[in-house]
Amino acid sequence: MSPTPSRSERFYQNDPTRMKSDKGTISISLVEEALALASARGLDARPLAEAAGIAAPMLASPKGRVSSAQYGALWASIARALDDEFFGQDSHPMKSGSFIAMTQMALGARNGAQALTRAVGFMRLVLDDLGVTIDTDAGRVRLRYVERPRAKPPAMFAYATYFILVYGLVCWLVGRRIPLVEARFRCAAPPAAHEYRLMFCDDMRFDQPESYVDLEPAFLDLPVIQSARSARTFLRDAPGSFIVKYRNPGSLAARVRKTLRALPMANWPAADQMAARLHVAEATMRRHLKQEGHTYQSIKDALRRDIAIAELQRGQRTIADIANAVGFAEPSAFHRAFRKWTGMRPADYRPARAGRVELTRRAESD
Repeated sequence: MSPTPSRSERFYQNDPTRMKSDKGTISISLVEEALALASARGLDARPLAEAAGIAAPMLASPKGRVSSAQYGALWASIARALDDEFFGQDSHPMKSGSFIAMTQMALGARNGAQALTRAVGFMRLVLDDLGVTIDTDAGRVRLRYVERPRAKPPAMFAYATYFILVYGLVCWLVGRRIPLVEARFRCAAPPAAHEYRLMFCDDMRFDQPESYVDLEPAFLDLPVIQSARSARTFLRDAPGSFIVKYRNPGSLAARVRKTLRALPMANWPAADQMAARLHVAEATMRRHLKQEGHTYQSIKDALRRDIAIAELQRGQRTIADIANAVGFAEPSAFHRAFRKWTGMRPADYRPARAGRVELTRRAESD
């Protein structure tokens, strides 16, 4: 007779997409950067944050995290309210609808090379202060930032916004995540440097003489596989949905996380077993994870946290059920761990009913 599955296993058997659909979460520091840009333009963005399911207690918690659906909803709301999809970071606003127009222009490209050229060319038409030139050789495609002379370089959020718009679009057009080789920026390291490394790559440095991002060149010859029909779904939540979807998958931490996501939580392996699955020595795995700013335990805790946040925002299960599903026999232990992870109570992540339907729709359509 087969053993009776645990409550945690039944949780995922009832909805096997839960682990695979985990998209990670985003630091509240990136939310605050977006809100600060909106405030600088005279916009009261707090109601927009609340409408995206980001309540005031989340903003007050330095450890707070939001889902990709929440961040995408906030991004789109601020862009509409400002009528500027570049958040006021350029002297020429990127009017609402610009990204749609850029997508439609790039859809007619034959391959990745032409799609990238069209996207960069479009951005050159709509922005005055920040642009990119493309420098290609056999080993890399360099997106070199061209900045209007100023006393200090743009903030990292501006570089990242430009990159997300162009890179996320091209990745979608060719149907895969384009590997990044290295990234250099003239600006000082931002408070959320770790989050930006997740967006870009581990080899990322600040206070450099020039700003650029190097991509592996294999995507240049890939055909554009998208169509006007697939663009309708893509454009609904873009570009905020890019932040997590195209995060750096090449790090060892990402490989560990991907392996864990494919397994029921009750079957998560010990550190030595995980190292064997990855075909590395346990000491080597620990050393490389430390270099990337992680431990095996911190990755497991972060994945539990992200799954718990996603389930709390779905609003379909009790906190006790979620606690058990993410490995806690007692709800009280889950409450303590959740406060340690986020600085908040699990109940604080329950969205209002009006926002819950919208966030669930966004999360399920990503």
